[in-house]
Amino acid sequence: MIRVIALTVLVVLTPAWVPALAQSTGTIPIKASDLLDESEGLALADAMTRAVEGEPELRAARYEVEVSRAVTKQAELRPNPSISVERREEPSGTDNLTAFAVDWPLDLFRRDARVSVATLDADTAARTYDDRIRRLLGEVRDAYGAAAAAVREIVVLDELIAAGTRQLEVLSARVTQGASPPLDRNVLAVDVRRLEADRMLQAGRAVVLMMRLKRLIGLAPEAPLRLRHTIESLVLQDTAVVPTALPEAGVVDRRPDLRAAETRVAASAARVEQAQHEGRVDAGVFGSYMRMNSGFPQQGIGPGATLERVQGVFHYVSAGLRVSLPLFNRNQGALEAAEAQHTAEEAKRDAVRLEAQTELAAARAGDAAAQSARIHVREARVQAAENLAVIQQAYDLGRLRISDVLVEQRRFLELEREYTEALRLAYEARTALRLATGDVR
Repeated sequence: MIRVIALTVLVVLTPAWVPALAQSTGTIPIKASDLLDESEGLALADAMTRAVEGEPELRAARYEVEVSRAVTKQAELRPNPSISVERREEPSGTDNLTAFAVDWPLDLFRRDARVSVATLDADTAARTYDDRIRRLLGEVRDAYGAAAAAVREIVVLDELIAAGTRQLEVLSARVTQGASPPLDRNVLAVDVRRLEADRMLQAGRAVVLMMRLKRLIGLAPEAPLRLRHTIESLVLQDTAVVPTALPEAGVVDRRPDLRAAETRVAASAARVEQAQHEGRVDAGVFGSYMRMNSGFPQQGIGPGATLERVQGVFHYVSAGLRVSLPLFNRNQGALEAAEAQHTAEEAKRDAVRLEAQTELAAARAGDAAAQSARIHVREARVQAAENLAVIQQAYDLGRLRISDVLVEQRRFLELEREYTEALRLAYEARTALRLATGDVR
C-alpha cells in the first residue's frame, strides 16, 4: 500500500517540481548541445595546448626553471675583490696616514664544483617541468574523456525520454479509447519521470566534470566551453595509434620522471664533490699602498742652513697571500650529509624506475582488457537494440504487457551505460598507457 501511494505522489508531483528545479539551477544545461559541438567545440589537442600555456601551477613551474637557470648563472660568477681606504690624523698634530688596500679571493677548487651542482639542479628542474607537463596532459585527457562520457549519458537518456514520451502519448490515446488499461499508462509515466530525474543528475555530473576540465586548461568557471569530440570518436582516435613496441627498459628510460630522478642522483654526487672541495685549502691575494706623513716636535738644520721641524713623507707598498688552513673545520658534517643525500637519491631513483616499470606493465595489461571488453559490449549493445525493437512490436500487437517493454528498455539502458563505461574505461586505459610510455600527446 505504501509503494502505491509513493508512486501516485511521484506521478502527480513530478510535472510541477521538475521544471521548477530546472529553472532554479541555471548552471545545469538543458540540452546536450550546451556541452557538445562537433564542429566548433574545443578539440582535445587544443585543450592540451591551452593547458600547457595557461594552467597556473604549470606556469609557476615554468618560472621555477627560470629560477634554476639564474642560479646557475650566479654560480658561474667569481667572487668580487674588496677595496678598503683608511685615513689617520694625529689629534692636535700634523702627522697623518693614508692607506689603500685590495683583497682578492682566489676561490680555489670551488667554482667548478659549484657550477656543476647548479647546472645539474637546472637540468633537474627542466626535467621535472617536463614530467609535470606529462601528468597535466594525462589529467586533461582523463577530464576530457570523463566529460565526453557524461555527455553521452545525457544523449542516451534524451533518446530514451523522447521515445518514452512518444510511447506515452500513444498509450494515453489507447487508454482513452479503452484499448489499454490505465495502469499501463501510469507505469510508463512513472518510468519516464524516473528517466527525467536521472537525466538531471547526469547533467549535473557533466557540469561538474566540465568545471574540472576548465580548471585544468586555465578557464574561469563561468567561461563557455563545449567539447568537439564524443567519447566514441576519442576511443577510435586512440585505438588507431599503435602503442610503442619498445621493450620496457627502453620506454621507461625515456620518461621525464626517471630522467629527473637520474639528474637528482648526479646532482647529489656533485654536492658530495662540492663538500669535499669546500673542505680544502683556500687562498686569496691582497696588496696595499700607504702614504705616511710623520714628524717630531724637535727642530733641525735643513738644507738651507735654517732651523725647521723634523718631518718626512714615507711611502709603503705591500703584497701578500692569505691561506685558509682546514685544521679543524674540514666540512666533515656537510660531507656526511651530502653522501647520505646521495644514497637517498639513488634509492629514490630505483623506486621511480620500479614504479615506472610497474605502471607500464599494468597499463599494457589494462589496455588490452579494456579494448577487448569494449568490443564485446558493443556487440551486445547491437543485439539489445534489436531485442527492444522486437518486444516493442510485440507489445504494439497486444502480445506483451507494458511491464515487459519497460524491463527490456531498462536492460537496454543498463547496457548503454555499460557501453559508455566501457568506452570511458578503454579511453582511460589508453591514456594510462600513454602516460606510462611518456607519449601523452
